[in-house]
Amino acid sequence: MHLELPKAHLDSIKDFIKHYLMIVLSILTALGLEAWIEHAHHTHAARIASAQIEAEIHTNLAAIDRVRQHDLARAKLLGDVRNALQHDIQTGLPEAAIYRHAHELLPDGLYLDVRRPSLRHEAWDVAVANQAASWIDDDRLHRYSAAYAAQDWGIATMAQDTALVLDGPRMNDAMLDFGTDRMPPLDLLHVINQMANDLGDTAQTMNNVRQDLAAAVGAAPGARGG
Repeated sequence: MHLELPKAHLDSIKDFIKHYLMIVLSILTALGLEAWIEHAHHTHAARIASAQIEAEIHTNLAAIDRVRQHDLARAKLLGDVRNALQHDIQTGLPEAAIYRHAHELLPDGLYLDVRRPSLRHEAWDVAVANQAASWIDDDRLHRYSAAYAAQDWGIATMAQDTALVLDGPRMNDAMLDFGTDRMPPLDLLHVINQMANDLGDTAQTMNNVRQDLAAAVGAAPGARGG
């Protein structure tokens, strides 16, 4: 802030007081104008950051909706195959009959095909880096922060669940042996159960993440459950 103060010849105390008050008023006016400009800049930056963050969250919601429906459908199919295979084993059907039934239920073969959304976070990272996030109102900022924390949790949880639920090498062997009918039906049942559970867990985790993202932008929450 730079002020050009008027030069005046002071002949009395009254002149001095008037000149002093003029200086103080000029300084206060300049400070107020500077604060207003800074506030306007912060408000503008917060508004732009909020719009970009909300657009990004809506993009992530759409990505979740696309892949979650696929995973739910695939989990249901494999769950139905698991239940049918378990019933066939329990009733003592011959292995050839069990595999014939399995091939009827899985005409395209045995595969996992789990899909996970690509959840973006660039808008949030930029808002934090350029400090625009600090100018967003507290309630909105809390909702955004919770949404992106939920994204991080969801990605980590899906990876952890897959590692805990799936036996990767065994699943690969089962997918190969399914075409030759060589794997014992009980072992095949175990693998299909793992695949169905992994798909179901992934869909449920995505649904939980979706609830937090929807809450952050006031979108329709969708149905809970897998």
